[in-house]
Amino acid sequence: MDWKDMQEFWRQHRGKITGVFLGLAFGWFAIIYGIFKAVFVALCVAVGYYVGKRLDERVDFREMLSRLFQER
Repeated sequence: MDWKDMQEFWRQHRGKITGVFLGLAFGWFAIIYGIFKAVFVALCVAVGYYVGKRLDERVDFREMLSRLFQER
């Protein structure tokens, strides 16, 4: 399997490969630290991903926070 084949394999199965590694990491954290600590770490990763994605999209955080905490 050469580099081009590996790139094509990654392109076709990116979600499955990423899901397997995330599941493995979560399972490892759950075994080592306990389920609640693993859920906390997973939540922190999700929040970090969300913030990073917004930074990449150049979203104004002040505007986003004002929309989030506005009175209803």
